[in-house]
Amino acid sequence: MKSSADLRELLNRIDHKGYPAYKDTRGSWQFEGYVLSIDHVQGDPFAAPSKVSVHVPGKLAGFPAELYDLKHKRIALQDYLIRQFSRQVQAFTFKAKGSGKSGLISVSHCGQEILERTACEIDKNGSLSTRMEIGFPANGRTINARELCKILFEFLPGCVKKSLYYRSLDEKSVHKNKELSEDQEFIRNELCRLNLAAFVANGAILPRESGVSDRPLKHAVPFTSPKSMELTLNLPNHGTITGMAVPKGITLIVGGGYHGKSTLLKALELGVYNHIANDGREFVITDSSAVKIRAEDGRSIRNVDISMFISNLPNQKDTVHFFTEDASGSTSQAANVVEAIEAGSNLLLIDEDTSATNFMIRDELMQRVVNRDSEPITPFIDRVQELYSAYGISTILVAGSSGSYFHKADFIIQMDHYLPKDITEFAKKEAHAFPLPANSAVPASKPSVLRPVNPDEAFRKNDRIKIKIQGKDSIVINRDPIDLRSVEQLTDSEQLASLGQLVKYAQLHLFDGTRTLGEICRELGNLLDEKGISFVCNGSYAAGGFALPRTQEIYACLNRYRGLKL
Repeated sequence: MKSSADLRELLNRIDHKGYPAYKDTRGSWQFEGYVLSIDHVQGDPFAAPSKVSVHVPGKLAGFPAELYDLKHKRIALQDYLIRQFSRQVQAFTFKAKGSGKSGLISVSHCGQEILERTACEIDKNGSLSTRMEIGFPANGRTINARELCKILFEFLPGCVKKSLYYRSLDEKSVHKNKELSEDQEFIRNELCRLNLAAFVANGAILPRESGVSDRPLKHAVPFTSPKSMELTLNLPNHGTITGMAVPKGITLIVGGGYHGKSTLLKALELGVYNHIANDGREFVITDSSAVKIRAEDGRSIRNVDISMFISNLPNQKDTVHFFTEDASGSTSQAANVVEAIEAGSNLLLIDEDTSATNFMIRDELMQRVVNRDSEPITPFIDRVQELYSAYGISTILVAGSSGSYFHKADFIIQMDHYLPKDITEFAKKEAHAFPLPANSAVPASKPSVLRPVNPDEAFRKNDRIKIKIQGKDSIVINRDPIDLRSVEQLTDSEQLASLGQLVKYAQLHLFDGTRTLGEICRELGNLLDEKGISFVCNGSYAAGGFALPRTQEIYACLNRYRGLKL
């Protein structure tokens, strides 16, 4: 391996040459205490920045094994180190001057959720790999090697030593980070043991700062559990904690407008992820398989069995193998429920505000005027108990205008000025005066999930497969858009970057006409667990800039991919 002195000599030699001469810097260079790898060099100073990684051997990094010996602790430590490294490099970005993106130094921007990212990875021996982007400096399109020397020999070594070595960090802070991950994992395990769908700690701050900021709202009303739903847990590190335990089954959240119904549901949606300290939702923990269900007009549906909700369409359209390129609100929401079943979800999260009314309920007057035999839709209210009794799938539903779900709910929570009240007994008593229509839906057959995916030979013959990520909204693969705006539990564009690579990998290696979509999604999930995203994306620029999605989001992405041949 060449030394840092060799790199400095090379940079001095190519100074003032044309920008393509920077290509000679690719490779690995031994610095004091770490290896610098230049994985990809940008074509010119206005192009996407160069991809660079730093590798610190475990013995030099010095992190005790207890900080990363289990998956949840490893992910928490990786997240912590990314944030520390990011704070350091922010002080130096664009301090080196030049044209275009010259002098840019950036790493993954972490939000409030703790995600497994390729920006920092720790192996079983404690060795670290940290990935970043650097804009190699130039004047016009002429190399400015002196400015790059500033970055690589002055700025970067200091950032590495201050943030990627255990001895340089605040030991107390590092261990608190580990302890929080242990407490969060403990609660997740307790959900399973105690047959719970979710837990919301007393004192949690659920409202967010604004529609464009996910930080906690200052002076917000702290969450306080109703006494009837309180549960006290003894966490390994935090000690005793009390909060609201949401049992499995059917839970209804009601209340007036602006009283916190949707705020609570949003916190539960994102409770599938762990959150950083001081987020306010550190101890809002939801079943990790939970899926937010909503109407999604215009989405593509391919060979989905929605017959448990929609059947006997007047045009004789097949609802056991339902296809459409432009779904309605009701058909899209029906497909979303069935796809969640296929993805192995144990909990559905639904907000009346983002649901199709005719999918959710048909009131008594409408049923009298339009007989059930003339209506192809079996509303969700007629299936919600069946989903739990037959498939073990719980539902947490926000409702503000219809009381019919009072009859179906096991637990009813009223949000009043952001504070929950258990009104189950009162609501059930009042509901007796408004009985539901006597005629009930016939139990449905289990939806078919036998959907083998056929190969796309034209895709496989394409030597230049282009993947473009558009924020958290969509992925474009060879001009085929995958609209993910309504997949609300995707929290980071880097998750979409991973999904794009997973779709490409599946197209090239897994779509063979024999594997079902469910088998493919599970295989992709296993590959991520065993080999990581770098294997799936074939080492694309050393696999920087990716965050791992859940299996549920892999399903959601493939189900919305119009290039899928089912």
